[in-house]
Amino acid sequence: MSNPTPTLSVMLVDDHLIVRRGLASLIGDEPDLTVVAEASSGEEAIALASVHRPDVIVLDLRLRDMSGIDVAEALRGHRILMLSSFMQEEDVRRVFDAGICGYLSKDKDSAELLKAIRAVGQGNRYLPPEISLLLAKSEHSSHLTARELEILKLIAEGRANKQIGEILTLSENTVKNHVKSILAKLNAKDRTHAVTEALKRGLFQLGRGN
Repeated sequence: MSNPTPTLSVMLVDDHLIVRRGLASLIGDEPDLTVVAEASSGEEAIALASVHRPDVIVLDLRLRDMSGIDVAEALRGHRILMLSSFMQEEDVRRVFDAGICGYLSKDKDSAELLKAIRAVGQGNRYLPPEISLLLAKSEHSSHLTARELEILKLIAEGRANKQIGEILTLSENTVKNHVKSILAKLNAKDRTHAVTEALKRGLFQLGRGN
């Protein structure tokens, strides 16, 4: 007598009922998958995840009450497959910083969605080729040079461009160009945001002299 196929439990998180029903119907037809919970908001998802402990959480990137990224941050340790109607480089970077296991565009077919759920449920990362390219591009473009990191540390100390130029023996215009590059690479709105983002990514720590 053969052993039964292990079943992966799935929780669906989407604020559109018709989307959840469609996903539940699709997953329900698979003998190795079962939907154990559905949530229509981020807060509900966080509450239900602690009760049902699903093997996989299929999470929409954009919810009405909070961002899917914020939900993923709150549910670190869970295996999460993020679904999105948009595939922007910024979103992909932020999604993986939040610790999710897979990312899939909503325009993919049902076979790929099921493949992604199974992969994530088995503890693997699931990235379609186009997402891998976006992520690689983001990682490459966000890499700060040694000089840029040096300037960013001085910005964190509250130094103005002129002061930074004097310390590093650079023209003020050269410093300005480096600052522009730093803001672009960190997708930061201003100098303060750039420092905050760098600290979040662990590029340096305040008060450590590094």
